[in-house]
Amino acid sequence: MPILSIQSHVAYGHVGNSAAVFPLQRLGWEVWPVHTVQFSNHPGYDGFRGAVTPVETVRAVLQGIAERGVMERCEAVLSGYIGDAALGAAILEAAAAAKRANPAALYVCDPVMGDRGHGVYVRDDVPPFMRDHAVPAADAALPNHFELELLSGRRLETLADLRAAADGLRARGPRIVVVTSLERADGPADAIEMLVATADGAWLVETPRLHFPIAPNGAGDLTAALFTGRLLAGEAPPEALAKTAAAVFATLAETLRLGRRELALESAQAALADPPARFSARPLD
Repeated sequence: MPILSIQSHVAYGHVGNSAAVFPLQRLGWEVWPVHTVQFSNHPGYDGFRGAVTPVETVRAVLQGIAERGVMERCEAVLSGYIGDAALGAAILEAAAAAKRANPAALYVCDPVMGDRGHGVYVRDDVPPFMRDHAVPAADAALPNHFELELLSGRRLETLADLRAAADGLRARGPRIVVVTSLERADGPADAIEMLVATADGAWLVETPRLHFPIAPNGAGDLTAALFTGRLLAGEAPPEALAKTAAAVFATLAETLRLGRRELALESAQAALADPPARFSARPLD
């Protein structure tokens, strides 16, 4: 069944749809990618070329898909980076249309806004749009630690802070909240953590920290895609996150082994579906 993925795209490297489409296909999903930007490479390099997709073009592409009469087959809408709030509104329209055609369809929102290393790197109208419109409309939201702070409006230093903020976010709309890249004062220095919170409780998944000369971009986009695919396959959120974390870790380990700056999705493709390492989701209740 198809997943409509509305995200950025780069020709060189793996972020946005370039990090989401192939992994979802490797899990067996059909993907309809709609690109919010078309860049040569990630802007984290010294330079890049390309353009943001005009909102009229995005709407036209989405309308064309709907005109094929296939929206009742759509299992989920996955969104990531948006250039501005107007584009975000078009994404919410697409999510609502998918739900009208298929009431079981999910809207999964990765509220891409920034991180602790770089601060906010989107336009000023995007954070309030994510906080007030996109996240409340989502069935599942996947902010990183920094983005959860933006959404909650306060600094989050401890695991208790993060758990409370995730539950607070759930109270505003999404039934599942996944927090990636935890950077808490009471956390382990040699591990990367992710947290998932649902009405049934919260769980923490920990993987070893890998050290890169330059950290590859796109791990968050890969996480959102794999978690979406596993959730749609019927896995419970803790299991889906544990398997997602294992697949992301395997991809990063292969990327480090090859000495690459971009995610080694092709070399690690078997691990996307069946990661060799297993990590457990530890309940917090």
